[in-house]
Amino acid sequence: MSEMETKVLVVEDEESIRKFITINLERSGFKVFQAVSGEKALEMADCFKPDIMVLDIMLPGIDGFEVCRRVREEMPDIVIIMLTARGLDMDKISGLELGADDYMVKPFNPLELVARIKTIMRRISVNKQPQETICFENLLLDLKSQKFFKNSLEVELTPTEFSILKIFMKNTGKALSRNELLNSVWGKNYFGDLKTVDVYIRRIREKIEDNPSEPYFIETVWGYGYRWQEG
Repeated sequence: MSEMETKVLVVEDEESIRKFITINLERSGFKVFQAVSGEKALEMADCFKPDIMVLDIMLPGIDGFEVCRRVREEMPDIVIIMLTARGLDMDKISGLELGADDYMVKPFNPLELVARIKTIMRRISVNKQPQETICFENLLLDLKSQKFFKNSLEVELTPTEFSILKIFMKNTGKALSRNELLNSVWGKNYFGDLKTVDVYIRRIREKIEDNPSEPYFIETVWGYGYRWQEG
């Protein structure tokens, strides 16, 4: 998907920030829509079916967390980048647990936001290239259709969750550090918190493990990272 084909919904109630983001996205060739509240964001997401949502947490009416939760339920393939205030780590973690793919800490350089979006687009494009399915016991990852199945039943994954599972299932038995996972999924220039990886592993375990508190597929390598068991 090219930038010209990519629709971005910017949800931000502060006009100066919203316009600054919009100008930079449009200059990079994206088709941009704007919303000033959580309610308007939900309405526009349903109407325009954006590919990417840049979503502020602090909004009048419905906040960004609730918007993220509702949109993720209705549009599992949408990419959600949340905007958080500096130093509020719990906001970052909460957003990721609700299904956000990434976050930006205010104030930020809008060019970095553009770079993040392009990185995510490249990752999705690679995932969608026709390839063989990856099977592991009762799990199946279909790289062409971007679908994941457990016991022949489809399990909804976010684009980021899909990318993480793909890395694990292609590297069975190999211990992957948190930094390796960050670099592989979010890009080498990503300066996010290593906690981001832990949040996603917890979300994935809840979806694929029979007992997430005693994981079978994704093992913890203490002090290092995680490993997909060899079977």
